[in-house]
Amino acid sequence: MDEVDRFVKRAPAAELARLQAEAEGLATLAATQAITVPAVQSCGIDDETGQARLVMDRLDLRPPDAGFGARLGEALGRLHAAVPEKGDGRFGWDADNFIGATPQVNGWSAFGGVEDWIAFHREQRLGAMARRLARSGAAIELLRAVEDVQAALPRFFDDGHVPRASLIHGDLWSGNWGMLPDGRPVIFDPAVSVSDAEAELAMMELFGSLPADFWPAWRAVMGPHEGYPRRRGLYQLYHLLNHALLFGGGYAAQSLAMTRKLLRSA
Repeated sequence: MDEVDRFVKRAPAAELARLQAEAEGLATLAATQAITVPAVQSCGIDDETGQARLVMDRLDLRPPDAGFGARLGEALGRLHAAVPEKGDGRFGWDADNFIGATPQVNGWSAFGGVEDWIAFHREQRLGAMARRLARSGAAIELLRAVEDVQAALPRFFDDGHVPRASLIHGDLWSGNWGMLPDGRPVIFDPAVSVSDAEAELAMMELFGSLPADFWPAWRAVMGPHEGYPRRRGLYQLYHLLNHALLFGGGYAAQSLAMTRKLLRSA
């Protein structure tokens, strides 16, 4: 493949695991045939530079057209509706991976269903992130507020929502999706896991609105999730805490504000 057709990510050799996790995530998403991702060419240590290197197809991205939102919604709906090849209905993943630069804890839940999803989100998502924040010296007020949200988790599912085990991209903000010249949606930079599909939607809405006509197309495949607005902030909190860990500053304040909003609505 010509150099112009390749996109190469490089990192210090010690960070090879991060690139390998990304390569595995892309391969897993590609195997569903639900949505397009960049094809992985290779991943390993470059013999010449000694660096870790992930080589993928280069994406020729174009500005989204008027029908992009509907096509993205349909493709993600197919991804979320597909039965994951791994997990047997449980939540998690075979190995930890990375959400940005932060290790993401992915141990499999004991079973599927709402109680095991709540336990997974309590420990592997909010709890794991809170422990990292505690080690970094985060304010005790924020850490205690996260504990209160963890304790209140069952109340966010009292509408009868039972999360199905769905393969999700995991870090799908607007910078991680695009449109190819033929109009196909493409997604990249994943942090895959088998989770509640609503966690995907919440991340997509965290830093901006979804493309026009996304929602009708997604719901046509997945059906209504009427209690999602109550749970949206619950899933966004995980990403806000990660941003507080990585960047500090205003994200810690946003995280605390989100915990207070959630506790008022629980």
